[in-house]
Order: sequence, then C-alpha cells, then structure tokens
Amino acid sequence: MADLENPDVMPKLIAFLSSLLQRVAESNDLNPRLQPQKISVFHGLTRPNISIQSYLERIFKYANCSPSCFVVAYVYLDRFAQRQAALPINSFNVHRLLITSVMVAAKFMDDMFYNNAYYAKVGGISTTEMKFLEVDFLFGLGFRLNVTPTTFHTYCSYLQREIILQQPPVIVAEPSLNLGRSLKAHLCFNEDEPSSHQKQQLAI
Repeated sequence: MADLENPDVMPKLIAFLSSLLQRVAESNDLNPRLQPQKISVFHGLTRPNISIQSYLERIFKYANCSPSCFVVAYVYLDRFAQRQAALPINSFNVHRLLITSVMVAAKFMDDMFYNNAYYAKVGGISTTEMKFLEVDFLFGLGFRLNVTPTTFHTYCSYLQREIILQQPPVIVAEPSLNLGRSLKAHLCFNEDEPSSHQKQQLAI
C-alpha cells in the first residue's frame, strides 16, 4: 500500500484490520455453524475485556516489528481461515490468533525480533501458552509462511482500497468491495491467480 513507513498509514491500517476482525467475530458469534465447532488452544473461556482495536494497538506499540508484519499477519489469518473450516474466528479466539499471527510474521519477516516470552507478556498470556499457540498456528497454516511479492502487493492493494473507501466524506455509489454489506463477507485471495479474487465467508 502507499508507504507503510509513513506514520499516518499504520494507525489507519490498525483501525481497519480491527474493524474487519470485529465484524467477523461478531458475525460468527451470532451465526454459529450448523456443524459442531472445534475448540482449540486459541479459544478462551471468556471474552477478553480489551477490545480488538486496543489489543492490536498494544501489539503495534510494544512488538516493534516492521509495519509489513501486520500485512503478512493478515495474510496468515486469511490462510488459516481458509484451511481451518471448523474453527471460525469469534470473540473467544480472535485475540490469541492476532498475537500469534503477528509474532509468527515477525519471526519470518524481520532480522531481529522478540522471543515468545516477550510476546506472551504483550499479549497477556503465559509463555507456555504462547508456545502452544505458535505450534498450533503453524500446523494450521500447513507451515505455508512464504508470502510472495505479488501476494503481498495484492493484499496491500485491497487494504489500501478499503481504507480509502472508509475515509469520510468519500461517497461511492457502488463500491466494488464493501465489507459493510455483509458482516459475514470477507475477501479471500486465490494466490494461484493473484489478479483475481472473490468474496468468501471468513471461517476457520
């Protein structure tokens, strides 16, 4: 997207990702699947008191990872969502999925990064739990951590377009992509054909 190093860009990206995940989580809270849902290590006993946006802002403030890590973390969450159909993102697991995806992205992308114990402290969980989350997340991804430049650009372009659409007072009669049309809607990319994409329901 424009310039991830620009200090004005990241707050907008954090706000949009938070809003997107909030919609998806609330949608899955209200519309559970007909089939039994899997309870995983990401599932908390109660909903965290901290909002998704505040949690993501906390990660951004203390993780000190490169801005690109947040785009890559989004790619990972999208891949995880497509592979794990029995585990929809909801209010009980979204926070743990967030801290894990950012940590894994930082380890893969950055030359220097904090260890599991530090990320556990940032995320408000134990180091042992952080290790379990990382392992389960990696298996959930099928260890598909590589993000090609084309895929990265595709996701950045989508994020940039959605952020622009959300900026007032822009009025678009019929936006080509508008997640507000359906709380279940989520853009999943076909990485085999980066130039084409379609809306699918975000489900894990």
